[in-house]
Amino acid sequence: MSEIHNAPETLRMRSKIQEFLGERLQAKLDKLKPDADEERAALIAAYAPATWLPDAAKRAGQIQQVSHAIKFTHPSAGGSSLSSTGNPHAGADALGSHSLPADGAQDVVGNAAALDVYKFLRLEVDGKTLLARALAADPALAAALSDTPEEGAAWMAAFAELPQPKGRLASHTLAKQIYWPVGEGAYHLLAPLYSSTLAHAVYGRVRDDLWGAGKAAHEAKQAQRAWTQGYHSYDRLVIQSFGGSKPQNISQLNSERRGENYLLPSCPPQWVSAGLKPPLGVESVFLARRQLGGRREVRRLVQVLKTFLGKLRPEDNNIRIRETRRALVASLVDEVLQMGALYAELPSGWSADGGCLLDEAECCWLDPYRARGDEAFAAQRRRGDWLDVICKRFAQWLNAQLGAERFGDAEALQWRTDLKQELKMLRDALEDDHES
Repeated sequence: MSEIHNAPETLRMRSKIQEFLGERLQAKLDKLKPDADEERAALIAAYAPATWLPDAAKRAGQIQQVSHAIKFTHPSAGGSSLSSTGNPHAGADALGSHSLPADGAQDVVGNAAALDVYKFLRLEVDGKTLLARALAADPALAAALSDTPEEGAAWMAAFAELPQPKGRLASHTLAKQIYWPVGEGAYHLLAPLYSSTLAHAVYGRVRDDLWGAGKAAHEAKQAQRAWTQGYHSYDRLVIQSFGGSKPQNISQLNSERRGENYLLPSCPPQWVSAGLKPPLGVESVFLARRQLGGRREVRRLVQVLKTFLGKLRPEDNNIRIRETRRALVASLVDEVLQMGALYAELPSGWSADGGCLLDEAECCWLDPYRARGDEAFAAQRRRGDWLDVICKRFAQWLNAQLGAERFGDAEALQWRTDLKQELKMLRDALEDDHES
């Protein structure tokens, strides 16, 4: 026997192979009746390495290692499945087969009765699977398979064919096909295939999140214990089933997932508004905490304006400062107009409700269409004096927010000038709405 047949690595592989065959044999023997001597002898002979290995090499042609399996499209599709690492040019911004680690789980399709061959080839010795060694034409594996070099090399070559397509590449009438235009009336016919390896990676990640940290976090919540590790949850998760009661007929990984595949929602988010309610129970939208002053953008603008004014010295007064100040106030005026427009969209007449505490001016502003069915209210709006009241209240509210009473004489004079200009714009805008 040659030196390589006695090498430690070869001996470790032989030991691993014998252990694998011994476990499978024992599982079969345990099912036999005590007096089934002939069946027992036949099984012992069938699982002897000299018998099982050449048979496995023949049956390896009945299965194929793949990343993309056609039967996920339709269980009766008979076209080609493929083994691919994905598009290396896709980049990190796209999620696909190229995102998976090189040592990730691979799938197998074909005759389910030959899947034991794949389990055999997944055996690891010294950190390498037997399949990886077969693909690399490792002479130590050939020596471990048989004492005859030619025989071991032939079996190893048969195992190395596992990732290769069986026969010519072909699609199928039950497979999906897409005509993709490439210009000038020409098309490429594309046949998209389901990435079982990517689906398996997603399935493993989601399952770990749900039944690992997610379950532990839920148990901690039930027991009222602190939980600091965080967890992931998945909204509207759907389980898609492949293969029915025989998931192994689709693929090996599908069988390991019991036919389950997780589908994450890929539809665009739908905005669900809480619904605008009329400002009942408040005396003024300028004073109520959750009305004008409660709007997020209003709070931001007030803070920006307050900070900006707070940094100015009494002698600071140039065109850039004045324009910045006016722009911020103009944005606040826009927010006032926006709020008024929103309340105007409510069903007309809401201000006549007994729960409405607003005075005439704010009712005329915020419930304009009430005038269509209420002549007394319409007469109040036509007088137009409510326009000045709204502008004055806005000015009082803004001055209170900014602490304008602390301004020096020069600052206060310039501030009143700027504010007066913006209030005129506010009144003009309100008057336009009033007339329309």
